[in-house]
This record gives sequence, C-alpha cells and structure tokens, in this order.
Amino acid sequence: MDFSLPESSFSYKSCPEPQKIQQKFKEIISTCPRNSEWTAFTDLFQYQGYWYTPRFLEGIVLAQQQFQAQPHDIILCSHPKTGTTWLKALGFAIMNRACLDDSRSNPLSVTTPHECVPYLEVDLYQNKPNRYPELPLLATHLPYTSLPESIIASNCKLVYICRDPKDVFVSLWHFLANVKSKENGHFPLEKAFELFCQGTSKNGPYWDHVLGYWKASLKWPERVLFLKYEELKKDPHFHVKRLARFMGCPFSLDEEREGVVQKTIELCSFQNLKELEVNKTGKYSIFSSVQVDNKKYFRKGEVGDWKNCLTEEMKERLDEIAAHKLEGSGFTFDFQ
Repeated sequence: MDFSLPESSFSYKSCPEPQKIQQKFKEIISTCPRNSEWTAFTDLFQYQGYWYTPRFLEGIVLAQQQFQAQPHDIILCSHPKTGTTWLKALGFAIMNRACLDDSRSNPLSVTTPHECVPYLEVDLYQNKPNRYPELPLLATHLPYTSLPESIIASNCKLVYICRDPKDVFVSLWHFLANVKSKENGHFPLEKAFELFCQGTSKNGPYWDHVLGYWKASLKWPERVLFLKYEELKKDPHFHVKRLARFMGCPFSLDEEREGVVQKTIELCSFQNLKELEVNKTGKYSIFSSVQVDNKKYFRKGEVGDWKNCLTEEMKERLDEIAAHKLEGSGFTFDFQ
C-alpha cells in the first residue's frame, strides 16, 4: 500500500502573509470572552464557542488559515484526556505494522505517540519536522466546527474518540496539576469541577465537542469513524480491526492467523507503552514554553477511575448535564 505524500508546505515561517495572520490573532484575543479562573495555565479565551490558551489559539488561527488537507490524510480527533495517546499509538502501529516485530525499526519503541503523530495546531504550527512522510496521519483537539476548511472540503478521513465525561474531567484535572507552574499552587478539584460543568475548561464544553463529531459521523459515516474509549477497552480486537478497515489498511486473513492484530493491541496497550523507556523519561514540548514529562501521559488509563475522586453528588450532576446536552442526538455515554 502506497502512503507517499507530497512534501508539506505548512510552515508559519513560510506563510505568505504572516503579519495578517498575527493581526487576526491579536484581534481575536482582544475581543473574545476571557476566563482567568483556571490557574493551571494562563487565561483561557473563548473562540468559536470553545476555550483555549493563547498559544493554542494562535496555532488554531494559523491552521485554519494555512493548512491544506490532502485527500488521503487521516486526522485523529479528540478532546484532551479521552484516549488521544492510545489512539495515536494504534493508528500509527496499524499503518506501520510491517516493522512491529523489530523494536529497532519500530518508531513506537523509541518515540512517543505524540511525536509519531503530530498535532496540526501545535506541532505543525511550531514548524517541527516530525511528520512521517510515508504515513498520512495527523491529530487534532479541534472541535468539528473549527476544523480548517480544507479538511471539510477534502475527502480525508476523521477518527474521533470520546470517553465518559467523569473520567475525562478527573484525567484533565490530574494532568493540569502535573504541568502547572509551581507558583500557581494547588488548584482545588471542586473549583475545577464547577468550571468543567459550566463548559469553561480547556477545549470545552466537552459535550459540544462530542456532539459535533457524532453528528458528522451520522451524516458521513464513510468519512468519520466515531469510537468510544470504553468500548475499545472492552473489545480491542474488534475495534482495532474496525479502525484498520476504516483507515484503508485492513488486516488480511493471514495477518489475523499470525496474530498481527493481537501484537498491535499489545504493543499499544497502556501497560506496554508506560513501561517503554522513552515514555518513562524525557519531555514532550506542547509549546516551547510548556514541556510535559512523557510519563505524565500514562497515569492510569482506567475506566471508572473517577470513583476515586468524585462524590456521588458530583457523579449525578455531571451525568445529568451530559444527558441533557445530548438529549435527542441519538448518542449516550456508557456511564459507569
């Protein structure tokens, strides 16, 4: 299967009108709603209905103005803390499975999933030359309604993964606590919970994010694959095969007999990735000013971990909000 791509021209430095894009970003920042309650990061700014940090928002503006999707691109889409790292690993392993048996030639053994599959609004924004030219994979945390027009207009495929909002919130709270500046101090769970319920959280509101991709998957099922984290955990063999078919590189009968599907699952399992030396050491630069220890992306990965943090009252409130927001859509979370 040929996954060759033309060399990407996506580069902030090569933009024909960088001043115009910078000016647009400054206008957005100066006029959009602002929230200063999340102390784990700088202020959040609301753009096109969602909340972002300034650097992330600048990357979004650049991506929307400059990114040109190719018809054979595959974009792995997610809200933060819904299984992004796992989805990146699976997508990359599926397309790179010819070298699964050789740890020396398998990038996932020596490189983090985030470096294997770059974010179009983060990595490409910073002009990092880390896109594997033979693989048409990119990732994004953007909501469907904010994707660059070229993605919507092209025939490229989107894969979206969602997760129980309670686990998303708990994972997000822990993650932000791990990467926050020391001078900001402890950020109370109760305060973070209120903001998440209001939809005023990083890349939130979460349920709107989910709904955008859910509706797109109903309208264009051949172009948008919608996955649930809990279902992927429960039956990885079925859903990994489903993912491979959707991506255009299904497992052959010989590969299935030889255990290639299971090898892929085991390679990308939470425990295996967590124990790899590359994921126990080193840092991943979200932006030049924000670096995260690679191990912070592998905290637990469990379904139902929210039970260790949330009260029954919190659980009921978040379940009720999600049910209300999703009412009439045909979609429900598999609440634990």
